[in-house]
Parts: sequence; C-alpha cells; structure tokens
Amino acid sequence: MEKRLLDYNFPGDLKQMNERELDLLSYEIRDFIIEKVSKTGGHFASNLGVVELSIAIHYVFNSPEDKIIWDVGHQSYIHKILSGRADRFDTLRTFHGLSGFPKRAESEHDMYDAGHASTSISVGMGYAVARDLNGDHYDVVPVIGDGAMTGGIAFEALNNAGSKGSKMIVILNDNEMSIDKNNGSLSQHLRKLRASQAYLDFKRQLKKTLKGIPMIGEGIYTSMEHIRNSVKYAIVPGAIFEELGFKYFGPINGHNIHDLIETLTLAKIMDGPVLIHAVTKKGKGYRNAEANPSKFHGVSPFDPLTGKSIHAGTVTYSQIFGDKLVQMAIEDPKIVAISAAMINGTGLCQFQNKFPDRTFDVGIAEQHAVTFAAGLALNGYKPVVAIYSTFLQRSYDQLLVDVCLQKLPVIFMLDRAGNVGNDGETHHGVFDFSYLSHMPGMTVMAPKDSRELEAMMDYAHTLNGPCAIRYPKGQVWNCPDSDNNQIIDGNSELLAEGKDVSLVAIGKMVQIAMEARTKLKSIGYEAEVINARFLKPVDMNTILTSVKKTGNMVTLEDNVIIGGFGSGILSLLASEGVRDLKTLCLGWPDCFIPHGNMEQLFAEYKLDADSVAKRVGEFIEGKA
Repeated sequence: MEKRLLDYNFPGDLKQMNERELDLLSYEIRDFIIEKVSKTGGHFASNLGVVELSIAIHYVFNSPEDKIIWDVGHQSYIHKILSGRADRFDTLRTFHGLSGFPKRAESEHDMYDAGHASTSISVGMGYAVARDLNGDHYDVVPVIGDGAMTGGIAFEALNNAGSKGSKMIVILNDNEMSIDKNNGSLSQHLRKLRASQAYLDFKRQLKKTLKGIPMIGEGIYTSMEHIRNSVKYAIVPGAIFEELGFKYFGPINGHNIHDLIETLTLAKIMDGPVLIHAVTKKGKGYRNAEANPSKFHGVSPFDPLTGKSIHAGTVTYSQIFGDKLVQMAIEDPKIVAISAAMINGTGLCQFQNKFPDRTFDVGIAEQHAVTFAAGLALNGYKPVVAIYSTFLQRSYDQLLVDVCLQKLPVIFMLDRAGNVGNDGETHHGVFDFSYLSHMPGMTVMAPKDSRELEAMMDYAHTLNGPCAIRYPKGQVWNCPDSDNNQIIDGNSELLAEGKDVSLVAIGKMVQIAMEARTKLKSIGYEAEVINARFLKPVDMNTILTSVKKTGNMVTLEDNVIIGGFGSGILSLLASEGVRDLKTLCLGWPDCFIPHGNMEQLFAEYKLDADSVAKRVGEFIEGKA
C-alpha cells in the first residue's frame, strides 16, 4: 500500500482519477495514516475523519492557486499527503522533520501556520478581501471543525464575512467533537441540521418538480426563493449561517466523495460567502478510534492491532492534578472545575465523573472560560481553570482585568507548561512566566515534582486571590533529596549546599539542576541548588544568602529568558543593591522553538543536564 501511495504525483494525479479510484485512494490513505502515526504518534482520529473530505477538496480546487486553509491543523495530514509530502511521513513531528501542523515554510500548499483553533475563517476573509482588492480570481476555502466553531473569533469572522459579501467557501467539518465531545447550543443546532432530512428531501423534490414544467418552470423556481426560505426556517429552526449572510449547503455526508464533489463544484460557481456543512465520523476506518475518538485524538506510538500505547503505564502530572482535585472537592463543595474543550487532556475525567454538576466544559473559548470563572468566584465558588499554557495566552486581558484587577480567588492549572516537544512552535508553553509575572496580585508557582504539585494545590486553595500553577508535559519526577513539601508564602527550598555557584531553578529545571550538580562535582565544583518554587513572590532572603556565599548565580527555567524567572531575579537583586555578583540566566532563547523530541530539543538548546554542567563550569571559570 505504501509503495503505491508514494508512487502518486500529488496533487496533479488526483485530477485524473474517477470516483471509483478516489474511493480506493481513501482506503490507501487510511492504511497509510494508521501505519505511520502508530509509529510516530500524532493527531490520529481527527485525520481519519477527513480523508474523503480532503480528497474532494483537492479534486475540486487547485492548490496552491486556490487557498485551502486548515483550522487548528490537527486535521491536515491528508492535505499534506495530497500535496506531495507522503514520502516524509516517517519524519512526522521529529526534529527537522515534517510538522504536525500546516507550515508555510514547509510547503507552498500551506497557507497559514495554524496551531490554535477557530482562526481559519478570519484568515480566509483576509485572503478573500486581498484577492478582491488585487483583482484576482482564486477561491478561498477555510476548513473548520464544529469544535473550533465554539470559539468566539469564529463567530466574529462569520459575522464580518457575511456582511462583507466576498466570495469564500467555508467548509464546516462536523464530527460532534473537538478533542472531547462538543457541548453547547451550537452543537445542539448542528444536530438539528443533521436531522433535517425532511427539509432536504422537500427541497430536492420541489426543484425537480418546478424545473420540469415546460417554459415557465425556471421562472417559478426563482420566484419561490422567499417561500423556500420560509419552509427552511420552519423545518430547520434558526438556520444561523444564512442569517449571518452565508448560503448554506447541507448537511451532507462527509464520507461520500460523489456528494462532496458535487456540492463543492456547485459552491465554486456561486457568488458571495458559502458554508458547506459536512458530517464526518472522527476516527473513521479504525475501530478503536471510532469507539473512543477522544483517546485517539492525539496519540503516542501504539500497536495498530490492539490500539494500546507502547508507552502506557507512566504517571503524568495531569493525572496527579486530576486525582488531587477530586480529593479537594470532596472536602470543599465550593470547588468547581472549568475546561476549554480539554476535559480528557487536562486530567479532569475523574472529576467530571464524580462531580458532573461541578464540571464545566465551555468549548474552545478560553476567554470565556476565564471570565466565567471570575463570575463564579464573585459568588463564593472556588473555580479551578485547567488549561494548557499555550491556550491560556488567548485570555491575557481576561486574566489581567477580569480576575487580577478584582483580586478573585481563581486557580489556574497550566498543563503542558514549558517545552512540549513534538507539537512545536504553536504549542510550547514557554511564555507563561513572562506574561504572568507582571500581573498585580497573581501568585505563580511551579512544582519540582508530583508531591510538590499536590502541596501547591492545597496552598492555592487557601489564598484569597488569583494563583497559577504551571507544570510540564509527561512523566512525573519525584525528587529523592527532598521530603519538605510544605508550601508557605513565597518560600523556596535549599536542596543541596555548595560553595562555588548557586543554581536557582524552578519547576522542571530543578531536576536538571540536581543532575547538573552531580556532573559538576565530578569536575571539582560544588553547586548549591535552590528550588525556587515561586516565580511570584520570590524568596529573596534564601537566594541572597546563597549568592553572597558563592559569588556566582545561575538561574534555570523552562521559559523564555526575556521577562522570565531569571530576569525577574536580576531586577530584584539590582533593587537590593547587589551589583558585584556574577550571573547567568539559562532558559529558552528569543525565538520560536521548533518541533521535535523533548530530550533532543533540550540538548539542542543546551538546557539538558550535560550541557548545563558544561555551561556552568565555563561560567565559573570565566569563559562564559
């Protein structure tokens, strides 16, 4: 199968196929995706669900002349295959390999570097308006999932695009899922549309009957536009897309290539904005993914025969958080949990099962999640917002004004903080220290290990103001050199004493600091290691005591250096009048970090234990 797929010259060969060959191609592509992603890991169920839809899009439209814009990007693997990148799938999500998301630098067929949801219609409108201003004539085709349609920016774009009237063909890929099952009124509306076969049958029969009348049928059919709309709105309550100015087609079977090609071809010759509602099944063609699409949304390498993960059994920080929150909620009925379409990803499944009435999945609507939490806090509840670090960036203003300004006790649990590896630039959570540190009243912590994460959650629950706890992706670590997990206002922890250099580390970097200390000892240097715990407030007394003893300070953080933990320490030291101290700040540089294996990326940017030990040794010797 693989050899045959690699023999195609896509996208050109696609245009020469008949519908039977296109159907056979869909089976080849699914086998290819199962084989490759089971080895590399990646976004799996979402891509299996868009095979026929992707084939039909590339068959009808001419990429890259026509602009196909994939929302989020985790449904873009088939697009990559059909635009000539099948031969690179063994390198998927590896360092210097094929990205798991659309990437303009990777191919002329990728129109937008999409990582976060709900943006494709806005980008598409930009392309469409630019086309009109330039007098060009290409098609613009944003493809957005129904999960992404829960994001506010998608509705802002629909509203603007409908009123502008520029030609654009929006394809709504409706599989009733984002990562978890979709909730909310839009999801209910789409279910009504999917069930509206009565309207679709009536419309087809009416068109056939009227146009069959000799001489006058066409005119009667045109004049009945108003009547047809009235019938539609009676049978399909609140056809929201037509109200927003889009011509609506659907729902259609998103796995029927004939119907897809027919509908896309019709949309291509129409003027103004069009929305095609295609119903698909997430995980289609792979039984395990069809049965559990949430589990198979994003996968690590797995056995394709059984569906079992090759790396199963490891305990993650997400699991530690979820288990601890259940314990806390049993004792405090005012604790509620909020997720932005990430119940499973953030470890809230157990909480949702035990406290369904206290669990709120607001969809891909991070801004709303934060302000919703503020409203709950104003009324005596203790909201815990579980969200990936990279996605919380979308709620900067809500954090600052709606929560911090009003000193509200909202706890933000920032999962996947720091470098996250294979998802790359759009998903690395390496900016949260920088954008949280300057928010008045915000307490910010990062645990060194799983036990400290639990202790920080207990401490956060006692605060009468906002708090953020950020923790890394992946397997937990428990520090063997510490049994002191008592968290007091801003207190740090002296993990190891030394005389030559003070290693002041926070979060994930504490483990690396301890490993680097062992390596430094082997070359004759004794490093003192401080587990800072708090980004804000900082325990300056412990740090000052240490650096006055050693005369050398190195800060370590899994965050960009600019505006981060180290720069904050330097500012505080300067304010204390400490000016004769040798300092070195280690963290991520001022650039977007590419995708790749986490360990490989840490080594590439010289933030692994071996590199840190070498850099610190050179620093002590005055070579750095």
